[in-house]
Amino acid sequence: MSNSSNESPYSANSAAVRAELSEIDSSIRSAALFFVISAVSWLMVGTVFALLAAFKAHEPDFASTFEFLTFGRVRSAHLNAMALGWGNNIIFAVGLWIMARLCRAPINHKGLLLVAGIFWNIGLTVGIAGILKGDITSVEWLEIPHYATPLLAISYALIGVWGVMAFRFRKGDHVYVSQWYILAALFWFPWLYVVAQIMIIWFPARGVVQSVTNWWFAHNVLGLWLTPMALGTAYYLIPKVLGRPIYSYYLSVLGFWALAIFYNWAGVHHLIGGPIPVWLISAGIVASVMMVIPVIVVGINHHMSVVGLHKEVWRSPTLRFIVFGAISYTLVSLTGSAMALRSVNEVTHFTHFTVGHSHHGVYAFFTMIMFGGVYYMMPRLLKREWPSASLIKIHFWASALGITVMVVALQTGGWIQGLEMNNAEIPFLETVQNTIPWLKARSISGVMLTIGHIAFAINIAWMLFAAGAVRAKQGPTLLADTKEGGNV
Repeated sequence: MSNSSNESPYSANSAAVRAELSEIDSSIRSAALFFVISAVSWLMVGTVFALLAAFKAHEPDFASTFEFLTFGRVRSAHLNAMALGWGNNIIFAVGLWIMARLCRAPINHKGLLLVAGIFWNIGLTVGIAGILKGDITSVEWLEIPHYATPLLAISYALIGVWGVMAFRFRKGDHVYVSQWYILAALFWFPWLYVVAQIMIIWFPARGVVQSVTNWWFAHNVLGLWLTPMALGTAYYLIPKVLGRPIYSYYLSVLGFWALAIFYNWAGVHHLIGGPIPVWLISAGIVASVMMVIPVIVVGINHHMSVVGLHKEVWRSPTLRFIVFGAISYTLVSLTGSAMALRSVNEVTHFTHFTVGHSHHGVYAFFTMIMFGGVYYMMPRLLKREWPSASLIKIHFWASALGITVMVVALQTGGWIQGLEMNNAEIPFLETVQNTIPWLKARSISGVMLTIGHIAFAINIAWMLFAAGAVRAKQGPTLLADTKEGGNV
């Protein structure tokens, strides 16, 4: 199969193609907009919790008289608001919109998506309220109280089934690169979530099996849910905006299957030094190191797809975010492979380095790519351009600089922290005090991210509700990233 088979089926510059796309966009508009609004709402809620958690890390007495604002509850509320609130809702919006377009058929049963989305957000609201109340499970990434999880599981099942059915009744036989990643993630996430809930919360396994299951789940939420959705979005949007196919179909195949095979084992390396069978830890280390293969392959594919068109990338609001996220994917993944090595893990384990690594993956990679997806999708759903180019620039620079400052501060401070903790001559309290300047830098970065999120939310609200918005013009425009004639 030639590389050109990666190109979207909508590669013809014709009124018929644009009419087909418009019909598909109209059919999914209400559901996609609901998920976007929900995602942005949770983004703002999660941002507030993030600022509180960051500030309390170096000022523990702040708001200490309020039990529901203790660090443990606030941080867990932040984690779940961002991962399940922002992350899942924006995946349901962008991922399902891409799936509908590539399946080349207007969607059916959009009411099912809306009902499932409503109940997903109700369940998440109940869960985060439970965390703040004190009903937290104390299991990282699974802090949602047990009474809220059945509603989340049922809601996701309805959404996931819709994605599978859309793929089942697609037009044509070819399966595009983005569809591989999105469809696989729709299967992987419920498998991860249900198994973890059963083995840790509902019918707890004995002994260290719980810890192994916890890190298998926590690591794979990023690697087999957020990562494939972000990569599927990047594989879809880079050709769309630039009007050229992905560089190599065969590299795409290698990257996908290497991710599917190796990432499932990688999370166990977080338990190095624990009471875990040595063979299991070694398997996790090997898998983590082997993750270099899909990372390098994807990096080459993305780079070669944009080579010679860097000015186009910079002019495109969508591609600014996509390329930043794609570069971050390479960096964070290579760092993760290094962290799996025992000599490195001895320094980074139990430090702020790991926290910085998590933010590098979830925000600098996944979230930045999904921002780019929203900037491309919204003008096509609403038939209007973004109202403010300045707000887009503020959003990009505040987010890009903010997350860069956060990652550098936490990983530099965390590395120093790890070296000091391994030095028996340095008192532990002194090590803790030495981390405070780095934690203050994290708070500053949080303020920068907040500015970017506010600009993003204002632009979306303006676009949704401003009276007399101008309908999007046919042909290339800055804000809409329209290169629709060449590769829609």
